[in-house]
Order: sequence, then structure tokens, then C-alpha cells
Amino acid sequence: MVSEINHLQIFVQSPELRIPSRALIVNPNLTLQHLKRKFLPTTIPSQTLDSLYFSFHGKPLQDTSTISNSQIGPFSNLILRIRVSGGGGDGGATGAESRDCYLNMYAVKKPDKVDPNETRLSRWTTCSLSFEPLKPPCVIDRIGNLFNKEPLVEALLGKKLPKEFGHIKGLKDMIPIHLSPIPTKNSDDEISFDTKFQCPIAGVELNGKYKFFALKTCGHVLSAKALKEVKSSTCLVCHQGYSELDKIVINGTVEEVAELKERMEMEKAKLREKKEKKKVKNGLDNNVCLEPSGRLSGMKHGINEKDLENCLVQSEVNGKIGKAGSVAKEANNNGLVKKRFKATDIAPPNATKEVYASIFTSSRKSEFKETYSCRSLPLGRN
Repeated sequence: MVSEINHLQIFVQSPELRIPSRALIVNPNLTLQHLKRKFLPTTIPSQTLDSLYFSFHGKPLQDTSTISNSQIGPFSNLILRIRVSGGGGDGGATGAESRDCYLNMYAVKKPDKVDPNETRLSRWTTCSLSFEPLKPPCVIDRIGNLFNKEPLVEALLGKKLPKEFGHIKGLKDMIPIHLSPIPTKNSDDEISFDTKFQCPIAGVELNGKYKFFALKTCGHVLSAKALKEVKSSTCLVCHQGYSELDKIVINGTVEEVAELKERMEMEKAKLREKKEKKKVKNGLDNNVCLEPSGRLSGMKHGINEKDLENCLVQSEVNGKIGKAGSVAKEANNNGLVKKRFKATDIAPPNATKEVYASIFTSSRKSEFKETYSCRSLPLGRN
């Protein structure tokens, strides 16, 4: 195996460069720098050779030393490794003027990068309140936020609704919607956050890439593409009529949300105005008005003003001023005021009215204080 007496055979390999083990017959007086040139291709530049070094039994060897001086015997195994450049972390290797400059590079924590596509998909496939995957029954508020109905109702009952959803006061502020599932997707999978719904007309997915509208009249969710291609004043699914004000943009832009909020405030103002007009109309239809003195006047209830004055005078004499509403309830159909029954009106001739009234009422109950020893024996009533 050895061609000459002063030559020896060694094995050289480089796992880092993915070079398998090779057998070389070399002169013991050969330097390790020349051994690298003999082992590697001649096209490798000298700068690359300087970044490599030999190791023998885990000990690095200098390129200027010879094979014999490195105590490398026959059939020895040399490993060619890559020299890693760097410093001790004190700023000397980075060109910094001091250690503080080096440490300040890592003092400020950089914010984590969020994938905008993941944020968009999460907004369209999860509930805006519980962040769980959308699952029927689903509802939408008047500014285009998607919700699972169950967690939203629980938050309303527990009064734990965040301030950003403060415009939701009850069920009247929720609009039930009908989401069309994708036939190829499993709707029973509660763990998956992928989109599971689509437009029933155009077939585009509900993933935020396309604009969608919810119709308040029927609750169907349709894409803007379908409404643009098939122009109609009725729902394309159930054929129920709707107007432009019945269309709610789902997860709209800032301008669209501001427009929906303005429309919501206008609807609330109209509803309040309608209720006030209804109250005024009911008062005029009944021909009843409340005078500044707090008295009711009107002939529909069969109340005669003269009898009403007599009743009020009688109430003042008895020490109690009756309300006009209670007097109106006691009026009969003939316009006469019924007299309220009192126990003293039927008292026997020789009986004291106060004593006789105490049989039916407990007028002195507030004056008596019970104790633990005489709760069942009130004073003066044995």
C-alpha cells in the first residue's frame, strides 16, 4: 500500500463540505496548507482555503505545521472543517465603540410581524366577540360585525359586552343571517379556522377578498359580484323585496362603517319621533288632556267636571288628596263617581268609628313594637 519508505497513507474527509473520506499517500514533510491544496480542487481560491483547517482527534492543527510535526501517523484520519469567524460579544468584532452600543441593539424588543392575510381571514371566519369559528346560528349588527348568536346573548345577559359593541342593546339590534356553506368543506369541524361559507349565487368564498352584503329583510348574505351581475330589487335566493337601505356591508372599510353608524343613528331618531307622535295621537283620540293642576278633563271617560271637583273636595276633607287617574277609574258609565267603601260608613250607632275600623285595618300597628316574649299578644288587643 505504501509506494515508498518515507511516504505514508492517511485518510481525509470533510462532513461540513459533504466530501466523503479519501485515502491519500503523502510525504511526512508536507505542510497542512499544501495538503489542503492536494485534497481540494485547484479552482478554489486562496481566501476559501484560509477559512478551512484540519483537526486531528478533535485538536485543530495549524496550516504551517508539517504532517510529521503534528504527530500524524500512518492510516490516521484527518477532518477538514470550516473556520467560524466571530468575537467574544464585547463589541470588538462588531466595530462598536463600546459594549453598550452592542447591547443596545437588543434592548428594544421588535414587534412580532403579523401576516395581514391571517388577520383578514380571522376577521371573516371567526366571531367578533368570542373569536371562535363562525357556526350557525349567526347574527350581524347594524355596522357589519359578524357574531355567533349564543356568546353574544350570553354577554348581553351577563352585561359583559365590550364598549366597542355598546350600540347593541338587545335582540332588536341583532339581525339573523343565513350563511351558505361550501359543499366540499366539513361544517362540523369546530377547530378549523378556514372559510366554510360562500355566496350562494356567485360561489365566491367568504374570506375577505370579496365584498359581501347582508340583507336586513331576509338575512341572506350575498356577494357584491352577484348583486352587480344580477340586478334585481328582490333577494336572489328567496325573492323577498329589499331597498338599498336594507343592505349592510360586512366588515366594511372605515368610511363604510361610518356611513352605517350614521344610518343607524338616523333610524333610532326616526323611531323615537314615531313613538312620540303615537303618544300624542293616542291622547288626542281619547279626547283627554292633563291640565296644569294635574286634573284629567274629557267626556270620553264619562267624567263630569262638577262631579270631579266634588270628589277632589271630599278627598281633601278626609285628609287625602286623590289622583285624577284613580278618580277616572272609579267613574261609572253614567258619568257619576262611585264612592269608595269605608268600614266607618257601616259602623253601629253606639260604636266608636276608630275602634270599629281597627277590626278591618291595623292602624296602630306602627305604634306597637314586638319583642321576643310577646309577639303573639299585642298590647290593648287581648
